Amino acid sequence: MRQRRFLTAVALGMFFTQSASLMLAPLLVAMANEFDTLVAVAGQLATATFAAWGVSVVTVGPLSDSFGRRPVALTGLTLLSIGVLASAFAPNLGTLMALRVVTGLGGGMIPPNSMAAVADSVPTARRAQIIGGIMAFATLSGVIGVPLVAVAADSGGWRLPFLVIGILLAACTLLNWFWFPKNEGAGLRSLSFLSRYRLILAIPVFRAALTVNVAQRMAYIALFSYLAAYLIKTYEMSVGAIAVPLALVGIGTVVGSYIGGPLANRKDRMPLMAISSLAGGAAALLLFLIEVPVWAAVAIATGAVALLSVAWPLMITFSAEISTQSRATGVGLLGASNQSGGVGGAAIGGVLLAASGFPGVGYLCLGATAFSALVIALFMRQARP
Repeated sequence: MRQRRFLTAVALGMFFTQSASLMLAPLLVAMANEFDTLVAVAGQLATATFAAWGVSVVTVGPLSDSFGRRPVALTGLTLLSIGVLASAFAPNLGTLMALRVVTGLGGGMIPPNSMAAVADSVPTARRAQIIGGIMAFATLSGVIGVPLVAVAADSGGWRLPFLVIGILLAACTLLNWFWFPKNEGAGLRSLSFLSRYRLILAIPVFRAALTVNVAQRMAYIALFSYLAAYLIKTYEMSVGAIAVPLALVGIGTVVGSYIGGPLANRKDRMPLMAISSLAGGAAALLLFLIEVPVWAAVAIATGAVALLSVAWPLMITFSAEISTQSRATGVGLLGASNQSGGVGGAAIGGVLLAASGFPGVGYLCLGATAFSALVIALFMRQARP
């Protein structure tokens, strides 16, 4: 029962963290209108979030491995709650940008710490399945959280979703206070930042994995960050009307994440990941390059997101396998590459959007996934711990 409560607390924390990370997508047009700027400029709020997230996930791993999972979980959720709640009252774009930095710093502490805590607590034989299940639940934020953000923004303005999600994050923080175990398996150890990083980064295949993850997440974030804006601009949909399409696309993320769990135990997992991501990049290009009826576009986007989501639980499982006693550090480094890809996807995608329109975002997705497939083929085809 205690383990079930712990896993529930972790899953809810991951769900609301993911919601806070992705909630900007349906709000970009409304925020750009209020602050009298371009959608591409408003899209840099995501860049600020991912940049701060990347800094956080790099530094939090050794802290978690050295001093325990519980204090890191509570600190991260508290910062996340403050950043999201305060965003509802931001008077200008600059203030909102600063608060998204706070959000990124808090959010970046959650995934590596949570996955390390799960890896500490569950048997090795069940690890990939449980991690895949938690990641699939977290990605339900794309099915439930992000569409509800669109509905709330349509009825009460773009500030209302920040208020609602901030309150839910505060409640989740309280739940973790009661259910997150006080005697984690990680124990209390001396702090050793550099030695933990040197140990893990000395492994060539892990360095290749970081490179692959940057490229793949760049494609995923570029697609997801500008999908809502694409539907609004191309098909003249309202913010509320895109709730259902975003929910359907979110289902693709859930399906891809769930599939990625069992694939993590296969010997041919790396080639399968390369094929999946490359197909997802091609589907993203097709979406932005060829104008089709709106529901056909939603179907293509759903397939692209599903294919691009397969890699994430697989990469987390691989990182947990290879980093042994420094799991939070290993998963944190993977998370840093994740957020680096987010920065690249949001920032480069915004530049290409401003320069060449939405097809530029599609070419970015295909190029990034093709590069990741090349790295896998050259350095990771038989990667095992």
